[in-house]
Amino acid sequence: MGAQLFRTKNIDRLISDSENPDKQLKKSLGWLSLTSLGIGAVIGSGIFTIIGTAIAGQKLQFSSVLNAPLLEYLIYHSASFGRPGAGPAIALSFVLVGFVCAFAALCYAELAAMIPIAGSAYTYTYATMGELIAWIIGWDLILEYAVSNMAVSVGFSAHIVNLLDWFGVHPDLRWISPAYLPSGLADLQGNMLYAPGWHFGFNWPAFIIVMLLTILLVRGIRESANANSIMVALKIMAIMVFVIFTSHMIHPSNWQPFAPNGWPGILTGGSIIFFTYIGFDSVSTAAEECKDAKRDVPIGIIATLVVCTILYIGVVVVLTGLVPWQSLMDDAAPVVNTLKRLGMGNIQLIVLIGALLGMISSLLVFQLGQARVWFAMSRDGLLPRIFGRVHPRYRTPDFSTIVAGFLVGIPAGLLDIGTLADLSNIGTLFAFALVAGGVLILRYKQPDRPRAFRAPGGILAPVITILACLLLMAGLPITNWIRFFVWLLIGLCFYYGYGRKHSQLSDANIAADQAKQITGRKV
Repeated sequence: MGAQLFRTKNIDRLISDSENPDKQLKKSLGWLSLTSLGIGAVIGSGIFTIIGTAIAGQKLQFSSVLNAPLLEYLIYHSASFGRPGAGPAIALSFVLVGFVCAFAALCYAELAAMIPIAGSAYTYTYATMGELIAWIIGWDLILEYAVSNMAVSVGFSAHIVNLLDWFGVHPDLRWISPAYLPSGLADLQGNMLYAPGWHFGFNWPAFIIVMLLTILLVRGIRESANANSIMVALKIMAIMVFVIFTSHMIHPSNWQPFAPNGWPGILTGGSIIFFTYIGFDSVSTAAEECKDAKRDVPIGIIATLVVCTILYIGVVVVLTGLVPWQSLMDDAAPVVNTLKRLGMGNIQLIVLIGALLGMISSLLVFQLGQARVWFAMSRDGLLPRIFGRVHPRYRTPDFSTIVAGFLVGIPAGLLDIGTLADLSNIGTLFAFALVAGGVLILRYKQPDRPRAFRAPGGILAPVITILACLLLMAGLPITNWIRFFVWLLIGLCFYYGYGRKHSQLSDANIAADQAKQITGRKV
C-alpha cells in the first residue's frame, strides 16, 4: 500500500488522459486571455476588500469577552488576538509578497509549460511527489479557492450596500451582512449596529452573485473569458481614476509613523494580503484550455504578477495618505468608504463600479479554477466520477461548477471577510511551497525532459519560494493552523475511504487497463 500512496503519474500519461474525447475541454484561450484572467482574479480580491484589515489589523474586542464564556472567547476571538496592522508600511508588505510570488510564479510557469493540464498544483504534485501528496494538495486547493471566493463575495456584498446607499436604498441589515461578525458591525460614525458574535441573518448579495457566475461558467470558457476581459479593462480604469484624482488630497502626516508595529506588523500584513495574489495560480488551472499552453501560460502568469503588484502599491500608498491607517480596521470596502468619508461623490461612484466589476471578475476566475481542480481529481479517480462530467454541448465541467457554486455561496452568506481570508492564505502558501518542491524533484529526476520555460537561477527560485512561504505561514494565527489541519484530516479520511480504492493508479485499475490492452475489449 505504501508504494501506491507515493506512486507518481507519468507526465506523458497525464497529457494523453487529457486528450480523451469524452473528457476533453475546449481549447480557446491565448496569452492575452490568460493575463486578463489572472488580473481579473488578483485585482478585486485585494485592492477593494482585505487591504483594510492588513493595514489596520484586527484587535480583540475585550467588551465581548466580559460577557462570553471562556470557550466561546477562545473559539471566536483567538484568531483576532495579536494581529498588528502594517500601517502605511503596507506598501513594504506588498513588495515582500510580490517578491515571494515572483519566485513562486516562475516555479508555476516552469511546471505549467511542462504539464499543460487542468488541476494546477494538484496535477504537478501528482507527477512529482505521488498520489497521497497530490490528494493533500488537491484537497487544500479546494479550500483555497472556495474560501478566497467566499471572502471576495462578502466584499462584493459590502460594495453593493454602498451602491444602494448612493441611490438612497437601505435594505434590512439582516439580509446584507454575514451572520457571524467577530468584531461586530458599526456604521461610518462608529455607532455599533451589531455586537460581536453570531446574529440572525444571511448575506444574500454574496450568495446571489456566486450563483449567477456559476451559470455563466457552465455556459462556456470563451464566454466567461470575454466577459472577464471587459470587466478587467473597466476596473483598471477605475483604479487609475482613484490614484490620479485623489493624490492631491494626500496628507503626508498620515504616513507617520510609517511602520507603527515594526516588522511584526509588516510580516503580518504580508501574511494577510498573500491571499490577494493567488490569481496567477488560477491561470495555471486553465492550461488545458489554452491553444498553446507551453508559451501562453508562462506569459500569462508573469504578466499578471507584474501588472497587479504595480497597481497594488499605487493604491495603498494613496489610501494610507488620505486617512489615518487606524480608521480602516475591519472595513470590507476600504477604498470606497474612504472616498465616502472625504465626500468625493463622483470619484466614489466610479471607483465603486470598478470595485464591483473587479470582484465579479475575481469570483469568476476562482470559481473556474476550483471546478477544474475537482475535474482533474475526478478524472484520476480520486473523486466520484460525476465530478469529471463534461457538458455535451458547452464542453465545461458542469457538475463540478454547480457544486462549487453552492459550496462557496452558502458560507459566504454566513461568515465575515477576515475569518475567510486567513483560511485561504494558509492553503495558498502550502500550495506554493509544494509546487516549488515539485520543480526541484523534476530537475533531479527528469533533467532531460524538454522545458519550454525554465525558472532562471538554477534552484534559487524554488528554494526561496519554500523558505518565504514558511516564513509567511508563521505569521498566521494558531487557530488557522488548527482549522487547516482539521480540514486535511477530513480529506485524508475521504481519501482512505474512497480515493485510494478508485484511483487510476490502484492495483485493480492498472490490472483492468492491462486486460483491455491484451483482449482489445472492455473489461
